[in-house]
Amino acid sequence: MSDILVLYYSRNGHTAQLARLIARGVEEVPDMRARLRQVPPVAPVTEVAQPPEPEEGAPYVTLRDLYECAGLALGSPTRFGNMAAPLKYFLDSTGAEWASGALVGKPAAVFTATSTMHGGQESTLLSMALPLLHHGMLLLGIPYTEPALSSTLSGGTPYGASHVAGAKGDNAISEHERELARALGRRLADTARRLAMNA
Repeated sequence: MSDILVLYYSRNGHTAQLARLIARGVEEVPDMRARLRQVPPVAPVTEVAQPPEPEEGAPYVTLRDLYECAGLALGSPTRFGNMAAPLKYFLDSTGAEWASGALVGKPAAVFTATSTMHGGQESTLLSMALPLLHHGMLLLGIPYTEPALSSTLSGGTPYGASHVAGAKGDNAISEHERELARALGRRLADTARRLAMNA
């Protein structure tokens, strides 16, 4: 079994829901397993330590998870068209992994949730893609051969999976958003499996 690291930050739970759907897609591919992890929140007062394990959701990520994964799905809510600070903070700590090439040649994908339809989904996905390209990863999106990509009236982009949560955060994940998240997980896992077979 090879692990796909599904790594995310989620404040209100929408990005975490997408992560679980992507994980389901990963596990639809034979011999592939999803490893769900989250990054801890950051605070302006840096002396306040987070508990060693989160109170709910997936365990916190460790740098070892990056070495052990066969691929990476990276997710964040949108913050002014950019990834959230906790995810950026974690990525900024991966200099040694960049120098050692820990992620070079591994496939990667990105996902996000926003409160509004035009709240910066695509720019957030692109902001997460940049550090992955610096790490030498092989970036995957969602091709238009996925019918839901041309039909969705909610989230979903060729750059990655997404969800429109609504201004009050009360929009359920739509059927098209579900389909596209699972499709992205399958594509990521299948690509990692094929790369391993041809190594």
